[in-house]
Parts: sequence; structure tokens; C-alpha cells
Amino acid sequence: MTQLTVHTHATPAGPVIELTGELDNNSAPDVRALLPGLTLQAGQQLVIDLTGITFCDSSGITVLIAARNHALAAQADIALAAVPDRVRRIFHIVGLAHVFPTHPTAQAAEAAWTPPTVPKD
Repeated sequence: MTQLTVHTHATPAGPVIELTGELDNNSAPDVRALLPGLTLQAGQQLVIDLTGITFCDSSGITVLIAARNHALAAQADIALAAVPDRVRRIFHIVGLAHVFPTHPTAQAAEAAWTPPTVPKD
């Protein structure tokens, strides 16, 4: 069992959550609890970097959906980065592959983000 570590940092595109270890029934509540404290503005993008994930169960999938709902409530986007093959396979099986945009790295997700346009008066 690998304990989950969570690191967050801000980018111009929005916050990035880096997860390392097991995203499971024991650790998912900790990730869910940090969502309300994220500074996420309308038009930004929340990136969840899964580079270091060694295991993800249904509780982990549920917390990713909660993160998506949090982003949508803030009128922001969400993207996943470095999704492990085993998690990507689960997403395809349960129909979530089209719900989460994915990128090979968090940097690629930030590069793909399009800042909102400000209407001209």
C-alpha cells in the first residue's frame, strides 16, 4: 500500500493537483476535501496530474468526477494529465473517456488551455 501524496500549485491556466500513490477508498476523501479550497476562476482549467498514481479504485474515479463537478460549478474546465493505461482502460469501460480531456503531461494540458476572450465594448 502506497500512501497518497497530494501537491497543488497554481499556473496562469489554473490550479494543478499532482497525485502520487494510491487513489482509493482511504485517500479519496482527502482529495475531495481540498477541492472547495482551490482558487478556480471562471474560464480557467483545473488539471489533475496522475503521473504518480499507482492504483485507482472506484472511490478514486468518484473523486475525479467530483473534481469535474467542482470545475464546472466554477465555470471552469478540467483536464487530466498522464493518465495511467489501467485508469484509461477503466474510463473507456465505464464511458468516462469522453468526459475528461486528457494530455500526456500537465504542461501539455496547460499549453492546450485557451484563455477566455474578453468581449470588447
